[in-house]
Amino acid sequence: MTHDVFKRPLGNLRLSVTDRCNLRCAYCMPEDEYTWLPRRDVLTFEEIGTVVGAFASLGVDRIRLTGGEPLLRRDLARLVGILAQHPGLRELALTTNGILLAEQAPALRAAGLHRVTVSLDTLRADRFRALTRRDELPRVLAGIDAVRDAGFQDLKLDTVVVRGVNDDELLDLLAFALAQSAEIRFIEYMDVGGATQWSRERVVPRAEMLAAIERGHGPAVPLAGRGSAPAERFRLADGTVFGLIASTTAPFCGACDRARLTADGRLFTCLYATEGFDLRAPVRAGATAADLAALLDAHWSARRDRGAEDRLRTRDRAALATAEALRQNPHLEMHTRGG
Repeated sequence: MTHDVFKRPLGNLRLSVTDRCNLRCAYCMPEDEYTWLPRRDVLTFEEIGTVVGAFASLGVDRIRLTGGEPLLRRDLARLVGILAQHPGLRELALTTNGILLAEQAPALRAAGLHRVTVSLDTLRADRFRALTRRDELPRVLAGIDAVRDAGFQDLKLDTVVVRGVNDDELLDLLAFALAQSAEIRFIEYMDVGGATQWSRERVVPRAEMLAAIERGHGPAVPLAGRGSAPAERFRLADGTVFGLIASTTAPFCGACDRARLTADGRLFTCLYATEGFDLRAPVRAGATAADLAALLDAHWSARRDRGAEDRLRTRDRAALATAEALRQNPHLEMHTRGG
């Protein structure tokens, strides 16, 4: 296993398979126009398999398929089948907005996908339309039902909490997750990627979310064993477990073991990084998994990123990038680098 300069291992790969998305969530994609990656640059499934082999040889045993919206990638179940064959892979997961999940969940399960996380920011149809500029909440809820029907045992829900948008729905969303036998994670609004409308005032801090939940349910007991996971987990008196991800106000850079690979093969070692490392060029030049592993080992060994902690110390903190900067460099986008 390879480690960076702060002794953080490389253990987790967030693999973006497309930069396209079928929603336009206000906290992620608020602009009217976007610059998309050229389709010719997007890695093929076979190229992805080679790259993942390199990561696996260095100790990566957890892979999460992301986007954009990963279910927009044609025949995604075939990629799942390719990746599921890698020995030593402990977790193969998918994060999705759920719109296409009802149609694809059975095939993904049969191909070897282990776990599904669905993004769900509101249970109200009017808010969903306002937040995403799409009227797709019924399909998202149907997708959540389909996860259980397909035989997945470990369902998680992710909610980005934005002040004045959905911060009054914490208890409702918690109850919904319980009814679905799912674990929900409430996520602080981050100033990264396409969050051009971000401001400190719109962030609901971890402490405030926890206090709201405890007012409704009583004390929440912290659970041990967080490790490198982004979520701090709690259990309520009735047994309900939920998580809080406080990347904005309480960063966990010291335990971060995640690499991010864009759909066109650019490696980012921090969500806040402005520059990536090109893996597509060596792959298309004929590099083997062993060749790529040597490149990755050297790159990760020099890693010094502590981006969220650096942002926490920023005096006049605002959105990380302007809309114009994002148009000039789409690799800065959250939907490009896999969130």
